[in-house]
Amino acid sequence: MTKVADPKLCGDGERNFLWAKAHMGVLSALAEKYAKSKPLEGVRIGAALHITKETSVLIDALLDAGADVRIAGANPLSTKDDVAAYISTRTEVWAWKGQSPKEYDWCIERVLRSRPDQLIDDGGDLHVAAHLSRARIVGGSEETTTGVVRLKALEAQGKLAYPVIAVNDARTKYMFDNRYGTGQSTFDGIMRATALLLAGTKTVVVGYGWVGKGVAMRARGMGARVIVVEVDPIRALEAHLDGFDVSSIDAAASQGQLFITTTGQKNVIPYDAIVKMKEGAILANAGHFDVEIEVKTLLSRAKAIKEVRPNVDEVTLPSGKKVYLIAKGRIANIVAGEGHPPEVMQMSFANQLLAAIRIHAQHAKMQKKVYGVPPEIEEEVARAALKSMGVSIGFPTREQREYAKSWKL
Repeated sequence: MTKVADPKLCGDGERNFLWAKAHMGVLSALAEKYAKSKPLEGVRIGAALHITKETSVLIDALLDAGADVRIAGANPLSTKDDVAAYISTRTEVWAWKGQSPKEYDWCIERVLRSRPDQLIDDGGDLHVAAHLSRARIVGGSEETTTGVVRLKALEAQGKLAYPVIAVNDARTKYMFDNRYGTGQSTFDGIMRATALLLAGTKTVVVGYGWVGKGVAMRARGMGARVIVVEVDPIRALEAHLDGFDVSSIDAAASQGQLFITTTGQKNVIPYDAIVKMKEGAILANAGHFDVEIEVKTLLSRAKAIKEVRPNVDEVTLPSGKKVYLIAKGRIANIVAGEGHPPEVMQMSFANQLLAAIRIHAQHAKMQKKVYGVPPEIEEEVARAALKSMGVSIGFPTREQREYAKSWKL
């Protein structure tokens, strides 16, 4: 049975749903197309996603395509309670902001107890729980880098129980969602939380993958002096040639004023680096899990912890120095902000919808492995996105297609 914070918030949630839908033309067009053929008729889909206005548009599209959907939140703090209330008017949902770890696990368990055929996950918690409980799943998809890493680890150990499409690895996802979506929304969350000026600050971006590129680009665009921390020599070289200062976290710790993690890795800002930071340093995480900053050690050794603004904790170190932690080290752009813009999420979620349809049609022929998004799906999404933005492009001529296949000039 549905459990949300307050069902009476559904009116606000519906307004946010309609706003997002109006800016997600790709997903709306696909929903209209598949509402006629209903390719997911009779399929129960279990999902663990950030409960945002954009997610409500995906749920709407899945339902229109004939699916029976059950959903939980993908993070204890990221749920937008009004959106959860709205979704609960259409299907069963278990999500509210401020869950304890035990409550979060309970919600994931509710999804699996509904006996879904397929899974749509963001971060891998639902997939991992399905493997631990030996749920009978025919296939699934994964939205984010962290989850894909976990699934590929299961595959490498021969333990992956069903085929999974790595939506995160689609070019129409990571090149736009990770870079432009997270790049913009991370600062939306940080600015809402702190209301401080970014221009002129020394901002340390830890990681230079697609998320790190987007965050560094936006920070520079807003006037910050950006230092990139990277351990991969190729990415470090790329950051250097992109015009950023590149450093180790040990060297950057004493220089930075704002620190943002973007790696999906553990303890990339260790406690030893935090104690070297300047008075008033701000710590924020743009990765999926709250492990990138060594939060547990930071809080366990603190002399005092005080919430000074919504989503901002003032942490007094043993030395008496104060640092500020955004969103308790969880994903700042969704906990403290509204998450990605709908224009970006329309592509990610279009991939999710099409992946679900493909899995239903072809899972019996698929191996128990992690698949990329098929090129024809990527092209369909990209062309639909261009159309929704009013952009038209040409097509290669027959002569050009033949030339591309030939070794002769």
